[in-house]
Amino acid sequence: MRQIFLDTETTGLSPESGDRIIEIGCVEMLNRRLSGRDLHFYLNPERPNSEDAVKIHGLTDEFLADKPLFASVADELLDYLTGAEIIIHNAGFDVGFLNEEFKRIGRPRFGEFVEKVTDSLTMAREMFPGKSNSLDALCKRLEVDNSNRALHGALLDAGLLAEVYVRMTRGQNSLVIDAGEASASQIAEAAVDFSVLELPVLLADEHEAGAHDAVLAGLDKASGGKTVWRTLVA
Repeated sequence: MRQIFLDTETTGLSPESGDRIIEIGCVEMLNRRLSGRDLHFYLNPERPNSEDAVKIHGLTDEFLADKPLFASVADELLDYLTGAEIIIHNAGFDVGFLNEEFKRIGRPRFGEFVEKVTDSLTMAREMFPGKSNSLDALCKRLEVDNSNRALHGALLDAGLLAEVYVRMTRGQNSLVIDAGEASASQIAEAAVDFSVLELPVLLADEHEAGAHDAVLAGLDKASGGKTVWRTLVA
């Protein structure tokens, strides 16, 4: 199973109005394990950023001026994404921008070359109805460390989403797996002979026994002599 966690940063909120993608980050997972084969681009959007967008991602027009155009990375991106399940938080936003970028260069729509698109925001809303389900909120709720997220960043956010997704789908608690770690099936097959184990019996001392008797006496008095242990003794 090949899954890719994808995030974008943009010049603004509306691809229909000409806003463009300025960063793409992708993190690959094979059979629920990080492969390490990630993909990351900064892009020249050929238009200015909005001030509000820069406050979110910190990517200035000056920084992006010498970066490649989307058209020059499209083939590499298509090859990387084709046939995979793509997991995106608030997928409609990113897919809308990607569709506009591919349309500009005469390429197929995003959904035509990937296996499927899974919206982790929809999943989170079903799991945690009535709660905030932003990526930051999910990281806090699911104990994913996002202390390095001072600003939004496509590759950083894609990595955080991978951790959040694994915890949401309850397959494992972390993407960090020791290659030498025994599998669950190997552990299950290892027989344990409990007959050789000697369990210590710790008896109550005089002080503890007296305290216990006092508690029982108090309960007996409060119930009017109708405590269960008297019935069992009788």
